[in-house]
Amino acid sequence: MFTLQEIENLKNWQSLAIANKSLTQEQLSWLYTHKWFNLWVPIPYNGLELSLVDGLNRLEELAYRDGGLAWTVTLCSGANMFVGFINQEFATKLWENPQICLGGSGQIAGKADWNGESYILSGFWKYATGSPHLTHFTLNAPIYHAGIPQWNAEGEALVRSFVIPREHVLLHYDWNSMGLECTASHSFSIDRLDVDEKNTFQLVAEAKTNASPIFDIPFISFAEMTLTVNYLGMYRRFLDLMEKYLFEKSKVNSINQDLIKKRFSVLDQKQVKFLSDKTQLMDLFMQAWNNTVSAQFDLNIILYQRISADCRKIVSLLYEDLNELFPWTGIRGIQMDEELNIVYRNLLTARQHALLQD
Repeated sequence: MFTLQEIENLKNWQSLAIANKSLTQEQLSWLYTHKWFNLWVPIPYNGLELSLVDGLNRLEELAYRDGGLAWTVTLCSGANMFVGFINQEFATKLWENPQICLGGSGQIAGKADWNGESYILSGFWKYATGSPHLTHFTLNAPIYHAGIPQWNAEGEALVRSFVIPREHVLLHYDWNSMGLECTASHSFSIDRLDVDEKNTFQLVAEAKTNASPIFDIPFISFAEMTLTVNYLGMYRRFLDLMEKYLFEKSKVNSINQDLIKKRFSVLDQKQVKFLSDKTQLMDLFMQAWNNTVSAQFDLNIILYQRISADCRKIVSLLYEDLNELFPWTGIRGIQMDEELNIVYRNLLTARQHALLQD
């Protein structure tokens, strides 16, 4: 998927981005050139319009190379996917910018008060991945009308999603994590901004404004799948680094060779099981995509439930294995500039995301 030069660049960029606590200009230029933020965007909008599985495979491989970079791409390309739900005339104008990058928060917060002509939007939202390079921020807010909260037909608070240009957003530089440092997932706020109706959208299949089948996938399922492949890629990298570490240790005469052999055996078992579990999960993703393309949406109702459960299961299991294996890394594993430590930190930080918690 990557050239040898790109692999070398990705490795070198990673440490710079960690020190910078945000993506570097070199990384961003590479992402823009190869349209990584537009993985799911239709071709007429200068996107790649990848199939679900092709896009997931790309994200998993990028996570193998650099978990922080992949996490940023996953969240931002997921937000750019909103192109299929917003006003299409508005979308056409936005995507004239080849560097367009949406991102924000899935949190329902703040307040959007409809005055009959526009929304007056105020609030504070947490954890906007990629915030320094976002051109637009996305958010969810409950709707009011003349100060009175509005409710939907089910008696729940009425919520709309918004896309807001960067210049109207105040960043709060509060992302100081132990891992995924380069995602720069800072909080943001908006104070009494007058927002036009065209800047709102609803993230449901029946409200889609583009015919591409990617927009028929329920967004919660889409998010679960895209986040899961990040965990898979990072964990696969950790396993490979562990194997390399044990091989190096086996060459040291003073090391207990019987213990090293036992650890190799355990690691091999975990690698085999991981590959099997990953293959089964990717097969489910393929089934869901094939059903979507053929418009057999009823077949996906139960399938998405299984995918959700299996995503949580595999993520939970890989973290159990991670915590079993990491003590074997010794002093090397606790050195902040060692890749073993970087991958471990990234995985622990990613695990704090609420979506795939048990």
